[in-house]
Amino acid sequence: MGDRVRNSYNERRIDYHSELQVVRTSTVKEVAHQGRLLTLLNRREHGARRGLIISGERTTGKTTALRQLGRLHELRARQRYPDTRRVPVVYVTAPPKGSPRKLAIEFARFLGLPVIPSRHNTVDITSAVCQVLIEARTDLVLVDKIHLMNLATSAGEELSDHLKYFTEHLPATFIYAGIDVEHSGLFTGIRGDQIAGRCTLLHTGPFPLNSEWEGLVATMEATLRLHQHKAETLADLHPYLHQRTGGMTGSLSHLIRAAAISAILDGSERVTRRQLDTIHVDHASERAFRGEARRGRAAG
Repeated sequence: MGDRVRNSYNERRIDYHSELQVVRTSTVKEVAHQGRLLTLLNRREHGARRGLIISGERTTGKTTALRQLGRLHELRARQRYPDTRRVPVVYVTAPPKGSPRKLAIEFARFLGLPVIPSRHNTVDITSAVCQVLIEARTDLVLVDKIHLMNLATSAGEELSDHLKYFTEHLPATFIYAGIDVEHSGLFTGIRGDQIAGRCTLLHTGPFPLNSEWEGLVATMEATLRLHQHKAETLADLHPYLHQRTGGMTGSLSHLIRAAAISAILDGSERVTRRQLDTIHVDHASERAFRGEARRGRAAG
């Protein structure tokens, strides 16, 4: 290849590795299964609909599972109702230090509704959002970062009440995800008891060093597009990769994708143990890895 063509080709490969495909782990499968069950159960429900809360540590695949659920649901909806103007799925994040107005604006922003802060109040925005969602036949609403909503505060109570308004006025199933939700204040007080009574709780966590972890590493390795990479290099390094990431799928994905892009940039076209050592992941995983290494040296 000439320089221009090669650079264009490498840029496309970098883009590809920056969004490596989703691996259907046991967590992704469970969230997809439970989410579909709830949407089917809620299809004819006219009262309070059941919801699902995904709770776990950071980088354990909560957001990935949430988005994959939304993707699968939208694909089914498109197949069932082709050539329609439906918006089957809405994805928003709970606003930090949130308020009902901020939450309504998050919905409006996803839907592409024009919002002028000086002209539209919370009631106007909420009414417009509900109208559009009903007309668009939205039946799945995904709310990420729900741990930011602390019911022990007045702001959290107001945000909870506003979210409850959406759940009662929209014929949709609500699925939430957040970090350590059961200890974040979401289940505090009467409002928290109501949420706990309406929602199923699923936990995510780090993967143990077992056959599923080895298969996860092998599956990610199979997606690499590097010309000199030796097959099963990463699969053979799965114990090391578990130490580096603490079994966190998000950290593993970052490590492998960063190493692949680095291999394209430096022209080596392969991922090796030496190269993986040069890649930095999140501080929590790095700290745990260094601590384990120190304990190993002390034991030795």
